[in-house]
Amino acid sequence: MARGLKYFFLGIFTGLLGVTIYLSPAGLWLEERFGLSALFQLRGAIKAPDEVVVVALDQQSATQLKLHVKPRLWPRNIHARLIDQLAAAGASAIIFDLIFDTPSDIPEQDEELANAIKRAGNVLLVERLDYQDSGSLNQLDGITYQAFIQEGATQLLPIIGEAAKARAPFTLPKAERVHHYWTFKSYAGDIATVPVVVLQIYSAGLYGDFVRLLNSAEPGLSTQLPARIDEADIEDLILTLRNLYTGNPRLASKMKEDLDRDRGLKPEEKKILRSLLDLYAGDQIRYLNFYGPPRSITTIPYYQALQADRKSLEGKVVFVGFSGATQSEQEIVRDDYPTVFSNPDGLYISGVEIAATAFANLLENKPVRSLSLIGNLSILFLLGFAIGMAVQILSTRQTIVLSLSVILVYTFIAYSFFKHTLIWLPVIIPALLVLVALMLAWVLKILKLEGFIGKSGPARELDAIIDKHKGMFSGACLTTDIAGYTTLSETMNPSDLEKLMTNYRTVLRNPIDQHHGRVMDTTGDSSLSIWIKKPDNPNVPKLFQPIKKTPNSAEKLRACKAALDLNAAIMRFNKLHNPPLPTRIGLHFGDMSLNKSDGTYRVTGDVVNTANRIQSANKIFKTRILLSSDVIEELDDFLVRPLGSFQLPGRTKPVALFELIAYRQSASRQQLWLCEIFIKALNAYQLKQWTEASQYFYDILREFPSDGPTHHFLSLCLQHENDLPSGS
Repeated sequence: MARGLKYFFLGIFTGLLGVTIYLSPAGLWLEERFGLSALFQLRGAIKAPDEVVVVALDQQSATQLKLHVKPRLWPRNIHARLIDQLAAAGASAIIFDLIFDTPSDIPEQDEELANAIKRAGNVLLVERLDYQDSGSLNQLDGITYQAFIQEGATQLLPIIGEAAKARAPFTLPKAERVHHYWTFKSYAGDIATVPVVVLQIYSAGLYGDFVRLLNSAEPGLSTQLPARIDEADIEDLILTLRNLYTGNPRLASKMKEDLDRDRGLKPEEKKILRSLLDLYAGDQIRYLNFYGPPRSITTIPYYQALQADRKSLEGKVVFVGFSGATQSEQEIVRDDYPTVFSNPDGLYISGVEIAATAFANLLENKPVRSLSLIGNLSILFLLGFAIGMAVQILSTRQTIVLSLSVILVYTFIAYSFFKHTLIWLPVIIPALLVLVALMLAWVLKILKLEGFIGKSGPARELDAIIDKHKGMFSGACLTTDIAGYTTLSETMNPSDLEKLMTNYRTVLRNPIDQHHGRVMDTTGDSSLSIWIKKPDNPNVPKLFQPIKKTPNSAEKLRACKAALDLNAAIMRFNKLHNPPLPTRIGLHFGDMSLNKSDGTYRVTGDVVNTANRIQSANKIFKTRILLSSDVIEELDDFLVRPLGSFQLPGRTKPVALFELIAYRQSASRQQLWLCEIFIKALNAYQLKQWTEASQYFYDILREFPSDGPTHHFLSLCLQHENDLPSGS
């Protein structure tokens, strides 16, 4: 029970550790920095939507157009020319990622740019957000106010700003890597960012259908909106819609249900409307679904865009901004950000391409989404709990194999979720949990820290037997011996032999520990392990002692399980090591004596000697596991083969021996048949029916040509037949 509690509490600890790490800032950093990056790298680059194009203000264009090396110093009349060209080519929206907040040296060029923006009627200008922390202001005037953070848009040059269809900021977090952006900035009055405004402009043709769905879901709300999109101020419209959906959480769901039933809309129109609903009703922080390394979105140099035709840009959403093709170009204008797809040569994705990526994600309605908080916490707790339990129950080798398997399988599942559904599962924390669980299990095995969770360590229990019971106890005894070890030790290099034996003893100890036994001695190639039967409770009245007597079957059951697992472990060990170490196992049950000398415990008694003799009997029968009738009585969990009674060396009474073959439930048909026929053969042999017994043994050898007990008894039958007088 105490051991079970140890498993349980360590499982709980590992599970809660995963939950705690995930909820901490370090957990988010680990998963963003390494987990999300790994998922993107495993998935690789994907195709960006054709509807999105970036026009790059780059050095190639500066050279072709004979302009200043810094794009900020380009004359504004050339931007007016570009806008006219893009509008003529049929661009559905034009986004300028340039801050026009100061007048140019030539005022006529500002007017020329403003007129081009008006003519196009679909130009969005990017504006900068200024950050202000009221805490610093309070220190200046000496008055204490409640601290707050405020952001506000920088005023654009009026002649240019007022000509635009809309204005919006696009700020990115200052971090080691950019993973997300904001759709709405709460510190700036819930102002919409560039991707949101662009999507609203792009979907202008579906405004009537949007209002119709809104009126169907909640009659009366549509009165708060302009009747026609061309009558609306885009920024005011977006703010109104945002307030509608945040104030009515069920509104988006109702509209989606009506949208699914609507037969008048095309699939691509439904997709855009659903993107709008998810945008207004969703979280303000969105993780970017990057399409690949820099310039994965279709990128056209500025000078080529000045000559673009309708065929290449019709219906496209065009983002205009700095986008260097090399790292040296980016050094001239620093508007680039490290991401999961930053090139090894130092080339980062430009700010305008990240803005285009964010819009493309909204258009496709395919952002990277984290599983719900409850979902992630449940996964981490259950995974940590299972691993924490398993590493204590399994052997070291099984634990390592299981841990690697769990990591590989879980990573594949996380990768599949990410690739096909863009759901982001934690990856790094589960791997850390496996590592922590392995370390905990190793520490507990090395330091024997069982006392911390309610179970006395081995020394205390053994000392109690010596002090309270004069060293006498009952239990099961298991002994092992390596066949041919003397010859092996003479032929191997001593250092190689010691290394082989160290690994062998580890394999030997694990099944014993797993089944609650105690390895008492590992001298040379032999070992001695015991399972101690709990003594009777002295506080129970003698009248009830027969009723309260502790059953012996628990220790016998564990010893037999350990013998089978030990044999299987050694077989696996021998497949991986050369030379192999075939091991004989013997089991007996009874009273033993325990004493302590110089800090070393020794187990002695007739049971130990008999267990050794039983183990040696494997040489005669060519078997691996033999046990006495004292062990197998009261047990029916195992398939055993009776071998008869034998006078073992050093004993006056014969001992009934059995071969332990397998767990009864997992025994094969051949093993069941072998035991059934062998019992018949043994009965005939014991009745001295030599011919009949021989026939049975011959039948067995046709199926099991190398069966040791069959060869042994068949040779005895033939010997007895030859000893019979002629004519008998």
